[in-house]
Amino acid sequence: MVHEKLTTDIKKRYSDEELKEFHEIIDKKLVKAREDLKMLTDAYAHGNEHDTSDTSPTFKVLEEGHQVLSKEENSRLAARQQKFINSLENALIRIENKTYGVCRVTGKLISKERLKSVPHATLSIDAKLNRPRPK
Repeated sequence: MVHEKLTTDIKKRYSDEELKEFHEIIDKKLVKAREDLKMLTDAYAHGNEHDTSDTSPTFKVLEEGHQVLSKEENSRLAARQQKFINSLENALIRIENKTYGVCRVTGKLISKERLKSVPHATLSIDAKLNRPRPK
């Protein structure tokens, strides 16, 4: 009888007020992430505005090599940032569906502390730590 009472008291999802709080956290992170993405995209799309056309040929080759590496790195960072934005947008969809904060492995609620620091998390700490590692 006591066990039956405990199972019915366990929360299955976060309340609408809690979901609203998470929505606000995610909205703030999305604004910042989109600003960062724009900065990265501008950096690799436009390159260095201070061209090396008036310098010696040797320096110009070295500088252009550096610019290519910087553009590639900015491109990788931009792709990673876009993935982060997509994850945050998916979290907003889960909020709308009222499935936000539910671990996709265990079905239990992910701790509020974890969701506040990693609002796009879909795994509880236990599920994340116990998943198989790639070899």
